[in-house]
Amino acid sequence: MSIINHTQKFLYQCIDCGKQYDSIKTIYLCPNCSKENNESNPPKGVLRIVYNFFEILQNNFLFNDFKQNNFLELLPIDKIESLPKLKVGNTPFYEFDKLDHKKLPFRLFFKDDSQNPTFSFKDRASAIVSAYAKEKGFETIVTASTGNAGSSLAGLCAAQGQKAIIMVPENAPLAKLTQIIMYSATIVPVKGTYDDAFNLSIKASEEFGWYNRNTAFNPLTIEGKKTVSFEIFDQLNETIPDRIFVPVGDGVIISGVYKGFEDLLNLKFIDKIPTIVAVQSEGSDNLVRNLNNRIFEIKPSKTIADSISVDIPRNFNLAKQFIQKYNGEYLTVSDNAILEASVILSRNTGIFAEPAATTAFAGLLSYSHENKLDKNSKNVVLLTGSGLKDLNSVQKLLNIPDAIQPTIDNLKKIIS
Repeated sequence: MSIINHTQKFLYQCIDCGKQYDSIKTIYLCPNCSKENNESNPPKGVLRIVYNFFEILQNNFLFNDFKQNNFLELLPIDKIESLPKLKVGNTPFYEFDKLDHKKLPFRLFFKDDSQNPTFSFKDRASAIVSAYAKEKGFETIVTASTGNAGSSLAGLCAAQGQKAIIMVPENAPLAKLTQIIMYSATIVPVKGTYDDAFNLSIKASEEFGWYNRNTAFNPLTIEGKKTVSFEIFDQLNETIPDRIFVPVGDGVIISGVYKGFEDLLNLKFIDKIPTIVAVQSEGSDNLVRNLNNRIFEIKPSKTIADSISVDIPRNFNLAKQFIQKYNGEYLTVSDNAILEASVILSRNTGIFAEPAATTAFAGLLSYSHENKLDKNSKNVVLLTGSGLKDLNSVQKLLNIPDAIQPTIDNLKKIIS
C-alpha cells in the first residue's frame, strides 16, 4: 500500500524490505538494508521510485497526453524547464530489413542513443539528475565512471552551469576523458577499478555534501533511463516489440528499460512486458552468471567493452528481480563476437557504435544464428554509445592502405 499523499509526487521504496520513504529529503539507499553492505557483494537497500498510479489513472490520460508533456507526470522533477537545454532523448529509431544483402525473416530495429548530446545513453540519467539537483539547490554533482557517465554528467552540467566532479579509473579510454576535460569538469583519476572510484565518490558525497549521480546508488538515474521505453513504444505506434536486446554491466540500463515498460503496464497502455534480453561480454559476466547463484561470486572483468566492464554490478538485485519477474532472457558473447558485430553494424547501417553497444547487437546475431527469432517478430537493439568514444578497441580491425602516387593506374590497383 502506497503512502503517497498529495504533497509528494513520488516515494522511495526499498527493493529488499519494501519500506517506503518520503521524497522530501534526498535519499540514496535504504538506511536499514544498506547497513549490511560490504565491498564484496552488490549493495542491498537500492531504492526505486513509486508514483501514485491510481491517482494518475483518474485523469484518463492518453499516452499522447504524457508525450505532449514530456512525460513529466512520470518523472521525479517538478518542471520540464529544470532540464538542461540540450536535446536529450527522442533519439532515432531505424528499421533495416537486410544484413549483408540478405533479407531478414524478422523485423530489426535499432534505437540509436549515440545521438544524445554527449553521444551516450547516459545522458538520459544525467539530465534527470541535473534537473533534480537544480530544483533542490545542489551546486556540485559527483559521479564515478569508466567514461560515458562521466562525460555525460560533465556535458549536461556545463549546459546547466553546474559543477561536475568525475572520478574515473586510471585506464579509462582517452576519448571519454577528453570529453570530460573539454566540458571543464574536475576529473579525478583513481588508481584501481571502477569500483574503487565508485566507493571514493560516495565517501566524497558524505564528506562535502555533493549530490551523487552514481548508478544503482541514486534512484533517479533509472527514472531517466526508463524514458527510452516510452520512446520505443511511441515509435512502434503504441505497440511493444517482441524482444529488446540490451547491453548489461551494472544492470541499471536494463532496469530502466524494465521500469519504463512497467510504468506503461501500470497505466494500462500495455498488457504485458516485452521479452528483454540481457547481453553481457563473456569477459565481464558477473551479473548474468550470478542470477541463479545463492552466493554472489566475482570474476575479475577483462573485456574490450569497457563501458560494461564491471566486477560488482551495483544494480544486480533490482535487475535480477525484473528479469525473474518478467521472464527475461540473457546470454554472453565473446569479445570477438562483439568486434564482428561492430563491423556488421557499421557496414550495413552506417551506425558506428562502441563495443559496449554492439554487445547487444552481438546478442541478436547469436539469437538469429540459433533461429530463436520468430518470423516477422519485432526485435529492437539498444545502441548505447558512439564508436568514436573508444577508437582503440577497433584498431586491429583497421587496414589502411599505403599512400599512392596520384595516378589512375595506381588507383585501379587499390579499387580492384
